[in-house]
Amino acid sequence: MINSSSNTEDIHLNNKTNTSLDLAMADKTFKYVIVGGGVAAGYAAREFAKQGLNAGELAIISKEAVAPYERPALSKAYLFPESPARLPGFHVCVGSGGERLLPEWYKEKGIELILSTEIVEANLSAKTLKSASGAIFKYQILIIATGSTAIRLSDFGVQGADAKNIFYLREIVDADQLVEAIKTKKNGKVVVVGGGYIGLELGAALRMNNFDVSMVYPEPWCMPRLFTPAIAAFYEGYYAKKGVTIIKGTVAVGFTVDANGEVKEVKLKDGRVLEADIVVVGVGGRPLTNLFKGQVEEEKGGIKTDGFFKTSVPDVYAVGDVATFPLKLYSELRRVEHVDHSRKSAEQAVKAIKASEAGKAVEEYDYLPYFYSRSFDLSWQFYGDNVGNAVLFGDSSPESATHKFGSYWIKDGKVVGAFLEGGSPEENKAIAKVASVQPSVENADLLIQEGISFASKV
Repeated sequence: MINSSSNTEDIHLNNKTNTSLDLAMADKTFKYVIVGGGVAAGYAAREFAKQGLNAGELAIISKEAVAPYERPALSKAYLFPESPARLPGFHVCVGSGGERLLPEWYKEKGIELILSTEIVEANLSAKTLKSASGAIFKYQILIIATGSTAIRLSDFGVQGADAKNIFYLREIVDADQLVEAIKTKKNGKVVVVGGGYIGLELGAALRMNNFDVSMVYPEPWCMPRLFTPAIAAFYEGYYAKKGVTIIKGTVAVGFTVDANGEVKEVKLKDGRVLEADIVVVGVGGRPLTNLFKGQVEEEKGGIKTDGFFKTSVPDVYAVGDVATFPLKLYSELRRVEHVDHSRKSAEQAVKAIKASEAGKAVEEYDYLPYFYSRSFDLSWQFYGDNVGNAVLFGDSSPESATHKFGSYWIKDGKVVGAFLEGGSPEENKAIAKVASVQPSVENADLLIQEGISFASKV
């Protein structure tokens, strides 16, 4: 587990000492600029350093106050009641087993970290960026790594959605606020709105903090974009066994507050009213592309790129959540919101930039979709595509002592996707290979009988 006992506030202050003031940066020019300071920015910086970089050539401009970190930690170990993860423990690139890039690393490499700086205007034809304080940054090559923002209930006009103690989780400041509320409202009642990634991970983390947790979501089962009803039944049953109340098929339509403006109740569409000391909302994200509207070609909600993450504008690249790219394996354009793609797309863009400068070529991005999650003592991985007919194998009972089961997806006589709960590193590699190779299968019953051993033989 990634962990450090360092105090987050101290780290924030320390990082601010590495931050150049906007005014001092006015009209400064860089060869490369990465706008956005999330996971993709950190992995891109590492690749630039690996490929060769002169001091002062690269700047990362981030509205966050800290150097790039592994965002998935915020909904997992950051909220643990015992030995929680804290910075600098999960700065990139530890999430993929690499070196941890502390603020000092960027300084040593001659990379300018411009933190606590929000870009409010981008002029791609003039190759300039303008900050909220009016500072102008010029570049030769731009990498857009702005990521996503959390969709808010206020976006839908939900009554009382601006009450205190209603939280969203995207950045470390959000996590810090939630941690404080957990301490203040110890052993209280939490309502988690949403049954996807964030909802499931936060529901587990808050239950581990001994809160009375209710999860509310409109779909007939949790994680509907990935899980089949049979897979979801296991997790819903397991969460119920852990004491989490699951309320499906309805949504939050309003909140009541006390005299201090803090949330006290959640009103549901089906008429029920739930008591709440804390509400955590995880209803999806929206790619941050507004700065570039009308300047770049867009498709499927993101900025359209090629297999090198070049956009329709020369010298402008887009990576991570904001990029709609050619998914070679399926011969289609797709936008993927996941940390694995953020890391790999950032590395691919930098390799392409450096190869182009050297008059060389790199292979097109050939990505195998990958998703994973951890909650309680559970851990699953998924590779490929969840289309076609799903076949469940193993022991998927919530009462199971092993929690070992999985699913294959079959389309046109081929296995195109594979999911596994409780797999070993070797077994997870095996399902990845299956999804990549897409072996033919004539009889679905064979997959049920052989289970994970089918993948191990491919």
